[in-house]
Amino acid sequence: MTASTTPNALVVMSREVFERQFDDARITRLRRLATVPDPVFTDDLDDPALAGRLAEVEVLLTGWGAPRLDAQRLARLPKLRAMLHCAGSIRPQVSDEFWARGIRAASVADVNAAPVAEFTLAAVIFAGKKAPFIAADPASRRLNGLQAERFGELSNFGRTIGVVGFSRVGRRVVSVLQQLDDVTVLVADPYADPDEIAAAGGVHTSLEALLPRVDVLSLHAPELPSTRHMIGAEQLAALPDHATVINTARGSLIDTAALERECGSGRLNAILDVTDPEPLPEGSPLFPLPNVMITPHLAGSLGSELFRMTDAALDELERYAAGEPLWEEVTLDALQLSA
Repeated sequence: MTASTTPNALVVMSREVFERQFDDARITRLRRLATVPDPVFTDDLDDPALAGRLAEVEVLLTGWGAPRLDAQRLARLPKLRAMLHCAGSIRPQVSDEFWARGIRAASVADVNAAPVAEFTLAAVIFAGKKAPFIAADPASRRLNGLQAERFGELSNFGRTIGVVGFSRVGRRVVSVLQQLDDVTVLVADPYADPDEIAAAGGVHTSLEALLPRVDVLSLHAPELPSTRHMIGAEQLAALPDHATVINTARGSLIDTAALERECGSGRLNAILDVTDPEPLPEGSPLFPLPNVMITPHLAGSLGSELFRMTDAALDELERYAAGEPLWEEVTLDALQLSA
């Protein structure tokens, strides 16, 4: 269906996110691309006072904090034709009724993949030098580099990195890792094209074959029933001594109890930007371990990086208004295998 020249649009996300993602310049651009009566933004699609406004909306620009578009909410949006998501996964927002109505969806997940890949590259390099673990260990940080090998060899030369999931982030990680000298990047993803993996600089293999060979294991798989605890006790036991597990994807990919045992023994190291549960309880045995670095979901877009996502969503709105194909359209079939 061809969109109108100036679609009626509304921004739906939490107030905090809206204030961080839409400055005056971006609101001005939004008004140039679409018809945007007041209010420009809402964090409550159930507000009875919005009935008239919602009745005319053709495009929603959603983000973190946007509610699920279920049958009841969609009934208040009879003219809705597209949802352009100013963030990553659209999974929390869509419903069966959403797809049944033929509403189009687009996400800026590829843009959000950029800072996650950057964070992962930094984590891999720090893991090679064991820097976070040495910094957290009073005894090790007093030693020189030739002596501080409690957590494993200190090197980023000739390393083997295992990447699980050739996702938007995973393929970027494979590519940026090529700047390390004499690096081997093994990729486990049963759905990925081996030729695409090779073009990015990786080697396609199975998870079972990958695990015993890697110095660093980096996770980039989606959160699905089939991927829950895909890295469990058996998989962790298969890793070499002093390997580092990096998780910037979803906490549920790792069996936390199994990781606690392996890291608690000192055999493995970990850099975790996501956990299961998230956040971990105050008494988690992972917190005091010097060989475990935990950050509170920092890898994705934050600060000025949020504007990059807004700009990408407005680019999609411009294409939609012009009747052009969306660059990052998400279909129901694609969503089954993605984050």
